Amino acid sequence: MKYDYLIVGAGLYGAVFAREAENAGKKVLVIDRRGHIAGNVYTEEIEGINIHKYGAHIFHTNDKEVWQYVNQFAEFNRFTNSPVANYRGELYSLPFNMYTFNKMWGVVTPEEAAEKIEEQRRAAGILEPKNLEEQAISLVGTDIYEKLIKGYTEKQWGRPCRELPAFIIKRLPVRLTFDNNYFNALYQGIPRGGYTKMVSNMLEGIEVRLGVDYLEEKEELDALADRIVYTGAIDAYFGYKLGVLEYRSVRFETEVLDKPNFQGNAAVNYTDAETPWTRIIEHKWFEFGTQPKTVISREYSSEWKAGDDPYYPVNDGKNTKLYEEYKKLSISEEKVIFGGRLGEYRYYDMDAVIASALKMCRNELGK
Repeated sequence: MKYDYLIVGAGLYGAVFAREAENAGKKVLVIDRRGHIAGNVYTEEIEGINIHKYGAHIFHTNDKEVWQYVNQFAEFNRFTNSPVANYRGELYSLPFNMYTFNKMWGVVTPEEAAEKIEEQRRAAGILEPKNLEEQAISLVGTDIYEKLIKGYTEKQWGRPCRELPAFIIKRLPVRLTFDNNYFNALYQGIPRGGYTKMVSNMLEGIEVRLGVDYLEEKEELDALADRIVYTGAIDAYFGYKLGVLEYRSVRFETEVLDKPNFQGNAAVNYTDAETPWTRIIEHKWFEFGTQPKTVISREYSSEWKAGDDPYYPVNDGKNTKLYEEYKKLSISEEKVIFGGRLGEYRYYDMDAVIASALKMCRNELGK
């Protein structure tokens, strides 16, 4: 049987492309090496609670087209991401806002908070931030950097903040208001029934084969289709011939607790260096759960190695340069479209993955 498109990966990029190609009258086959669809946004039900198997995923976007697109496949609730920072038993509001500044310094007005940040920035002598540490101090001052950023970030990335690029922290909201909404996004929520249900709706009527490793059966699978949409790791596609791109991976310890409430919030970040996990997720609060039990996941960040699931590209100078070399190689693969977080080696939010897939669909399918 011959297909127009073989789509490697049943995550968001692959599912969107598959849906649009099918709608355009193309014959599509989707494969995934895992035993389930939805990639890293996969959710599974435990004790009546939709568990985010590969870490918390909160959908947020300012892109109206993307928001309307996903609402074809799911109804979203009104969840607002308001994480809490735990520093050695002290609790602070995230994102950094007037609640945070009041707890940290006792300031009451936005003017006092701004003065405190400026005072600490001047004392640090930073004019042009060159790395994450300098960028963070410029944004929120030394006290908040030391308590709420440094330990968490170095656990997450496995590198000193001085060695991380400044842009990583630029997306962190800092507000001189009492707004507890982490995302500066017009649209936000969690799909009712979980992300797996949403992706399943995207793939309705499309042939999907699970437990299929594309790179192990590449020759046979390539022969099935005119075009390949590849959403796996770009360096793996080329057999790591130029070197291995670096990622951070995440390990989860998930536990069912015989109590209705463990921490009172969906996400609590542990920002001291001594606590081995980066955060604890209590999944029921993503959907305002009333179940008699609760399920929590402790997240441990680690350096990626072969056999692990890659999560976050390490977009420093060395890796960016290596990716550009792989990208040049990819141009010669005329039959293959490289897309998604791994295929493009980019730190993508979900809405950006979908927007990228829709853009590719317009270029490829003329729609």
